Amino acid sequence: MNTLLDLDQSFFDALVAGDAAVLKELLADDFILVGVEDGSVVGKQAVLDLVASGSLRFPRIESFPDEAIVRVIGNVGIVVGRTGMNFTNPDGSSFSAGSRYTHVYAAHSPGAWRLTSAQGTTIST
Repeated sequence: MNTLLDLDQSFFDALVAGDAAVLKELLADDFILVGVEDGSVVGKQAVLDLVASGSLRFPRIESFPDEAIVRVIGNVGIVVGRTGMNFTNPDGSSFSAGSRYTHVYAAHSPGAWRLTSAQGTTIST
């Protein structure tokens, strides 16, 4: 299901570009992010505010779409993938991680997928 992988890449590209407007369109209103670094839980508006202000920056996100597992069950799409990323926290600290992630999409209308949940888990080396 290339559409979901394309949306995943758009999400990563928007994070790297700091493009809150694109994120606003991609994320469902009830979007929840579980942070890869510390397991913190934040909603859509918090993510948009942090990205728009430049407080949360992603200098690099490398994804591996050839390794992704994509499933569609009714109006729900699930992508399990892998990334390598660097990001800078609001307090100025930096973090790099290889992670496995699960993104859950919901079709709010035919073909109109929105990312509803994202969770990353650090890959220990």
